[in-house]
Amino acid sequence: MPQQELIAFLIFAIVAAVTPGPSNVLVMAAGARAGFRGGLPCLAGVVTGMAALMSAATFGLGGFVKAYPTSLVILKWGGSLFLLWLAWKVASAPAIRPLNGATARTEPVGFRAALIFQWVNPKSWVVSVSAAAAYSGSGDLGMLERALLLGGLFAVAAVPSGAVWLAFGASMQRWLTNERRSQVFNMGMGIALVGSVWFVLR
Repeated sequence: MPQQELIAFLIFAIVAAVTPGPSNVLVMAAGARAGFRGGLPCLAGVVTGMAALMSAATFGLGGFVKAYPTSLVILKWGGSLFLLWLAWKVASAPAIRPLNGATARTEPVGFRAALIFQWVNPKSWVVSVSAAAAYSGSGDLGMLERALLLGGLFAVAAVPSGAVWLAFGASMQRWLTNERRSQVFNMGMGIALVGSVWFVLR
């Protein structure tokens, strides 16, 4: 794979990974509920799931979706309906209640759920299919090698990008010791998920 193409893909991956989207909202909420260390399984699940989806799209799944555009439309709308349901669950979640003067740490989304989430996340599908189409050029790499390379490079870009969102969420724990503010935060996360759906579907 030419060096220029590698650099271009890394820039694409960093921008795709760090910009607001359902996965980053999920990671930020995990940080707010469980702290930076407690939210790491969620971040790892997001990165692993997205890297796997990127590899699958490059290996051939992207070609299938490209050949049958209706399938991407179905995935986008089906995933968006799921995200709207998730937004409701997040917005109506119980407040993070104070415990002995500190924020009670509640169980965030874990590794497995965050990994599976990528496969119903419309933004993940759009990013993966777009990357598979744009970076499937000729070269000395076979399809499998290219798929693994792009998946690995996306993971490299997604770890620090997601960590920024996780750290931001963790930094809000002190602010969330107030039950009212915690409820406002949950509602804000729900609204952010709805907003991310709008951006994907427009």
